[in-house]
Amino acid sequence: MCKVLRPGRCRLQPVATDLDVVIPTLNAGSTLARTLDALRDSDLGLRITVCDGGSTDDTVAIAQQAGATVVTVSTAGRGPQLAAGATDGSAPWILFLHADTVLGTGWNAVVRSFTSRKTNAGRAGYFRLRFDTSDPRARRVERLATLRCRLLGLPYGDQGLLISRALYEYLDGFKPLPLMEDVEFVRRIGARNLVALDAEAVTSAVRYERDGWLRRPLRNLGCLSLYFLGMSPRTLQRLYGR
Repeated sequence: MCKVLRPGRCRLQPVATDLDVVIPTLNAGSTLARTLDALRDSDLGLRITVCDGGSTDDTVAIAQQAGATVVTVSTAGRGPQLAAGATDGSAPWILFLHADTVLGTGWNAVVRSFTSRKTNAGRAGYFRLRFDTSDPRARRVERLATLRCRLLGLPYGDQGLLISRALYEYLDGFKPLPLMEDVEFVRRIGARNLVALDAEAVTSAVRYERDGWLRRPLRNLGCLSLYFLGMSPRTLQRLYGR
């Protein structure tokens, strides 16, 4: 195992691996470096696995330069990528993180505190959603996300997910779904076993700025509602895309 060091330096320092960080990617070159950089100075023993779905940009090169392990996944969709990344590691804890999400100040201490408590082996943690923009409309979406998590127990993948390997394997992990893989999995974890962590997951606002701060949340709500009504993730992907 190797500790993640600054890009370009030797990465052959053997350390105990406390945490496997799994990051699914597809043409994430514009955001991945920042995501990896936020993990760099952790005092945890990290093994970072970037599960790439066939990027044609510099995603893979960025991951390799940062010392991450790269796993190529031929099946499209985050579900297969997340599952492959978890299988590739062996640490007692796994952190699933999107490639456009940067963990905020204090995340390392929060993760260490959560993973050090034996009672949390049967629970999973998620971070507080924050968008990387000062747009006041973003604050409203963040508050709605907090409310969704509190009332429904449904954090989305862009909030990260911290879970013990034992619980992940007991629940049979992520299913190979092209869409809704995060919702399907956290429903199996159960709302009472989900814990809000006291640190931020700062996520790119690009999709909301492109699609609209009202239209994008309504699209997500429509997708979620159809999924709960029984529509398959594959059909939803054809209707909505990612």
